[in-house]
Amino acid sequence: MPRFAANLTMMFNEHAFLDRFDAAATAGFDQVEFLFPYDHPAGLVAERIRRAGLSVVLMNLPAGRWEAGERGIAALPSRADEVRDAFERATPYIRALNVPRVHLMAGIAPNDDEHERAYRDAVTWCAGRAAELGVDIMLEPVNRRDMPGYFMSDVDAAVHLIEELGLPNVRLQLDIYHAQIIHGDVTTRIRRLIEYLGHVQIASVPSRHEPDGEELNYPFLFDELDRLGYEGCIGCEYRPRGRTEEGLGWLAAYGHRAKVTS
Repeated sequence: MPRFAANLTMMFNEHAFLDRFDAAATAGFDQVEFLFPYDHPAGLVAERIRRAGLSVVLMNLPAGRWEAGERGIAALPSRADEVRDAFERATPYIRALNVPRVHLMAGIAPNDDEHERAYRDAVTWCAGRAAELGVDIMLEPVNRRDMPGYFMSDVDAAVHLIEELGLPNVRLQLDIYHAQIIHGDVTTRIRRLIEYLGHVQIASVPSRHEPDGEELNYPFLFDELDRLGYEGCIGCEYRPRGRTEEGLGWLAAYGHRAKVTS
């Protein structure tokens, strides 16, 4: 039976960020993920998490000037020092929130040898620091329809890098929404890459709404993940069609005690 985490960057946007923890708990979630908590003190975020009785399964490392269109800096050779500073900025949050895995975003960059070396070096350095904290580094391929020019946009390339580095705490973050748009053939890819999976995320394709229809058969994919022995959480990184609580009915089939409003 799959276990689901609410993505608090995408879901419960009817509430201010710090209030989304209580909203997620009220809606029946006990696990959450999010991109960036850094606008709020780590202790305050930790208190909201404790109060709501939640655990955090994933967050992103700082990813450059997001408001200016940057989507990570790990593949940018001139930003190597900033990558290290970003990890140090995240460290108090990792500790206070007991975060087990963090996503290192590659950024908008050409796919050439120079940027490949920068990305490899950034992953290696961050993995070393993360290992000291008992944390995994996630590599997530992102489709270029949603994020034009994104450096890491191929699932097989991410796995190839993971294999080459051979670091036990560098894992694949497979967002099935992105994988379907990039490659298709999602079921076969999951079967082939199950040993590398550190985290899975979902949304409908092509709309990126609730995973309750359109071109992917998520009940089949959830059964396949169970059959293959995936024991991690599934992050609900989708944009609700309306109010978040109104779209949670799809979770009932999985024993989720969602509070659905009308």
